Amino acid sequence: MTDHERVPAVGGTRTVRAPDPVARDYLLLALRLEQHIPGLVDGYFGPAGLKAQVDMEPLRSPARLREDATALRGRLDREIVDDDRRSWLDVQLIALETQAAALAGDVLPYLDHVAQCFAYRPARHDDAVFEAAAAQVSALLPGDAPLADRLEAWDARLEVAPNRVLATVEWLLSRFRAAAAERFGLPDGEDLRVSLVRDQPWGAYNWYDGGRRSRIDVNTDLPVRAPGLIGLVAHEAYPGHHLEHASKEASLVDGQGRLESSILLINTPECLISEGLADLGVGFAAPPTGRADLLVELFARADLPFASDPVACRETAELAAALGPPRAILGSIAGDAAILRHADGRSHGEVLAFLIEVGRYAPKVAAKRLEFIEHSLWRTYVFVYAEGEALLRRWLEAVPERDRVERFGRLLREQLTPAAVTVPE
Repeated sequence: MTDHERVPAVGGTRTVRAPDPVARDYLLLALRLEQHIPGLVDGYFGPAGLKAQVDMEPLRSPARLREDATALRGRLDREIVDDDRRSWLDVQLIALETQAAALAGDVLPYLDHVAQCFAYRPARHDDAVFEAAAAQVSALLPGDAPLADRLEAWDARLEVAPNRVLATVEWLLSRFRAAAAERFGLPDGEDLRVSLVRDQPWGAYNWYDGGRRSRIDVNTDLPVRAPGLIGLVAHEAYPGHHLEHASKEASLVDGQGRLESSILLINTPECLISEGLADLGVGFAAPPTGRADLLVELFARADLPFASDPVACRETAELAAALGPPRAILGSIAGDAAILRHADGRSHGEVLAFLIEVGRYAPKVAAKRLEFIEHSLWRTYVFVYAEGEALLRRWLEAVPERDRVERFGRLLREQLTPAAVTVPE
């Protein structure tokens, strides 16, 4: 391989330098493991020659890949000078080693497997946490019907017609992009496009193509509700996944030659950071103090029926803003549902009932959430949202408010591990 390689990219070609030996072997290991775990590689924009090499060579066994991961970890102290890079590669390799070992038959208990994959052990929550959140929601939505029914009726009022979804998303994208540019800066040439899809276990997804470009798919299997679009756009685009991936490509891959960051891997510690910052980022895109004002304008852009009545629109916006925090707590119940299903061995029906009765999910939404929890790839991943957001929020709030934009910017640009952002209790 030459020092630089021209590889295809959206809108043309771009130059990729040759990786150092550790980065090269890390990329090869991940690409080889993905042949056994389809979907492990969430994005690849590294040297095309390495991908071609793996595609053409004989399939390596999971046991061999486990050995490769162990051997590569053993080289880090000798070959990697920068402490942050060495720490990041170490925990990433532990995650890959763990997944290869499971394929080879050395299966850890569920929560131990999760902890090895994310360098972080998720917490189990008492049902009282969710009951308290449900009580807050019930106080905001009084009535005689069961709370799940009241929530379903409330949500139905906020549904965006399918023919208004894309236009509303594009409006939010423009607004949040401008806010991200002001606070964090944007890499040169970054861009994205949005499409509507169906028949997926997730609600939305960012596909990062490299070259500062993303494709964002919004799943319309379930109704799209106006308040949820704020979190969706912030999470998937600005200042979430798209901005993070484009910024890291610019700073780590192009700027520092850390080619290991030209591959994005599911069920590794980088996901806990990535999903955590994407959820945390909504506070920068749409600060809580101005959320109701944004919702008023959003309802009009989405052409919701009540938006033409200023009083009704304002009241609905203020109520939607107040419902956000307790509903986020209810939403975090997915991790506990995964523990019940995969660690405690509870049945599909029991966990579905838990999501409906304790989490106050509508039955269709609960079924869709359980589909994600039971999926072979996502059964481990389910924790990274709420756990990642809580971890990073503690880290962000450990500094004065004036320093938080700079600290969040580090999440966008640096190789940070869960240990690096853990605040002592």
